[in-house]
Amino acid sequence: RIFVLGIGFFTLCFLMTSLGGQFSAKRLGDSPFTIRTEVMGALESRGVLRRMSDMLEMLMKRMDILARLENSTDFHKGDEARFPLDRFQPAAGLMERIQAIAQNVSDIAVKVDQILRNSLLNGKVMEGRRDQCEVPRDPKYPDCAGKVEWMRARWTSDPCYAFFGVDGTECSFLIYLSEVEWFCPPLPWRNRTVAVPSPPPPPRAQAAFRRDLARLLELIGTGKESLSFMKKRIRHLAQQWLRAARRLEQKLAGRQRDQKHILIHIGFLTEESGDVFSPRVLKGGPLGEMVQWADILAALFMLGHSLRVTVSLKELQSHLGVPPGRGNCPLTSPLPFDLIYTDYHGLQQMKQHMGLSFKKYRCRVRVIDTFGTEPAYNHEEYATLRGYRTNWGYWNLQPTQFMTMFPHTPDNSFMGFVSEELNQTERQRIKANKVSSMAVVYGKEASIWKGKEKFLAILNKYMEIHGTVYYETQRPPEVPAFVKNHGLLPQHEFQQLLRKAKLFIGFGFPYEGPAPLEAIANGCVFLQARFKPPHSSLNHEFFRGKPTSREATGTAVFQVSSQHPYAEDFIGKPHVWTVDYNNSEEFEAAIKTIMRTQVDPYLPYEYTCEGMLERIHAYIQHQDFCTTSSLPPSPKTKSPAMQSPPSPLALSPNSTHLVWSPSAGWAPQAWPPVASLQVWLSEPQHTCTETCRRHGRVCEPTFFRFLNKEEVFLQLGIACDSTEAEMNHLYPAVAENVRECYLQKEPLLFSCAGYNPKYRRLCPCRDFRQGQVALCRDCL
Repeated sequence: RIFVLGIGFFTLCFLMTSLGGQFSAKRLGDSPFTIRTEVMGALESRGVLRRMSDMLEMLMKRMDILARLENSTDFHKGDEARFPLDRFQPAAGLMERIQAIAQNVSDIAVKVDQILRNSLLNGKVMEGRRDQCEVPRDPKYPDCAGKVEWMRARWTSDPCYAFFGVDGTECSFLIYLSEVEWFCPPLPWRNRTVAVPSPPPPPRAQAAFRRDLARLLELIGTGKESLSFMKKRIRHLAQQWLRAARRLEQKLAGRQRDQKHILIHIGFLTEESGDVFSPRVLKGGPLGEMVQWADILAALFMLGHSLRVTVSLKELQSHLGVPPGRGNCPLTSPLPFDLIYTDYHGLQQMKQHMGLSFKKYRCRVRVIDTFGTEPAYNHEEYATLRGYRTNWGYWNLQPTQFMTMFPHTPDNSFMGFVSEELNQTERQRIKANKVSSMAVVYGKEASIWKGKEKFLAILNKYMEIHGTVYYETQRPPEVPAFVKNHGLLPQHEFQQLLRKAKLFIGFGFPYEGPAPLEAIANGCVFLQARFKPPHSSLNHEFFRGKPTSREATGTAVFQVSSQHPYAEDFIGKPHVWTVDYNNSEEFEAAIKTIMRTQVDPYLPYEYTCEGMLERIHAYIQHQDFCTTSSLPPSPKTKSPAMQSPPSPLALSPNSTHLVWSPSAGWAPQAWPPVASLQVWLSEPQHTCTETCRRHGRVCEPTFFRFLNKEEVFLQLGIACDSTEAEMNHLYPAVAENVRECYLQKEPLLFSCAGYNPKYRRLCPCRDFRQGQVALCRDCL
């Protein structure tokens, strides 16, 4: 009896397990990109249900026989003491359960049969849809047909398409192009969950000034000499960063600041870009870029933002969510970073691996660009048509997304770096210990000294010359015997050398590095060569391909008038002397005068830790390239004589320039604020940068949109015989001889740089904070 019960129960479990396995083995694919819906094994499933029902019926018959035997008197004779009747009552209960299960199985069989029939019917319909997808003709999606055609021919060119479910069928193309990309309309038969309004995002975490840089040093990582150099610099300046952060925190007086999620990708340090800098760190190579990146990392961290630092392509792909493949597909999820700081190498890597997502998210990118990128080189179509195309331009970014080491042009944002700031005691000690007959040459590579014997001989008549030229075993022959060469010095020892020296002299290269500012901050006079003619891409290999014209004419040739234009223009005498080295008398006279001149250590505020923190804080809080700028509202009705909205500008009291009118009735949410705007008309051979500087102001390219109107010419007393809108980086402007006025057709080409003798340009100018040319007085 027990054996029969056990066999029956085991059979029931086995059959139910088999049935479950049959369904689990044949369950439908759950890929969101697979539309094939098949129900396999329908006949086998029905057979299992029938066999299960038959075996349950046979089990019930055997249980019935057991019950009859149990009720016979012979069966219980002499056994009542050992086998009480209630011992078999559970068997009767089991029988009732088996009967109930049999009835349920019968009901299930009917329902499963109905489901299988419907599934087979739906499978045929879906298979028909799979084979019969047609390209929709929707005028809202004009590129759909062309994209499908491209997918037919090229979908196997990148594994990322298969990753998103493309399998070569027409329907898979349309699903991808409508659900992953956005070139085709959604397919109506796709099972798409109705979008539920998402709850509002939680409040952003607030940024708090940090009190310790230890976590930043961990984020930077190890494994490269360049990273070690940057970490040493950050540690060396740690106390200055901490003091500057406290001062800026007091200045902002508890102002709320959202914490940004920021990715810092230093592209030139990746193996894919060659990483030519790391091996040269210990051999006297240029360190300006690494100095700047170290300071950017420190500033962003001290401001309290959340950072991720990458120096490898693999890490970049992981942080961005790049799908497997060759970079033609969009990212697998929304970009998790509010801002990305990178360089030209990193920008190229992002474009290569982000697919269409690069265009979507490029407004969040900030490009650290040493020499700058002017609008004429940034606009791809214009650069191609006008001959401004270079190796580094044509990105179609907002020009202020490029961030420079020095304030070359207001078209870009000035990022900068920092130099060590001295307290009063240190300044006095430096002045007392200066050696008036000691000079240090700017240049750690032997090639810089080649051909400079004439200058060095004159200098040697008056001063003891020191060098810091790198060498391994043998003194470089380019360095004369009378020069005391210290070899490559650590940063701290180099600073001590500058604190003793009277003169820091440059021989033309490297261009615009941080060392002259460090020397001036340590009480040196910086002597540099005036270039005649200016160095440019036409006469110097170094500048070939640079995407900037730097105060040039309409021919857009990159020109540099001295080794360090910032030091020449923004600092000047007595700290900076720029002379013609080809004139021996002028050169020798400058040295004699410098030896007699007393100077104090000097550091412009914008190159202090506080100045850089202040500047980056303002950029993060106010620069937004992902939203459309507000423009003047158009009036609802116009009189026949009114061809355009009234200008919010008005003549200043002295009637020489325009300002924002207090009676304009509206003020856009612009940064810088429009209250700082002045509109001046340039002279024929002046750039807007120079025009604004002559009036004690800075050209502000974001204001061009407010003066790119015909009535602004009239307000300045210019009667236009004709007005045309064209793509030209010199517009808006007027050809004065013929009274032809020109407006800018492409906003990306608004530029403070460039001039043409036949044009007078409309120039937007603003005020600036003392010692902080990047910010207006009310910009903080």
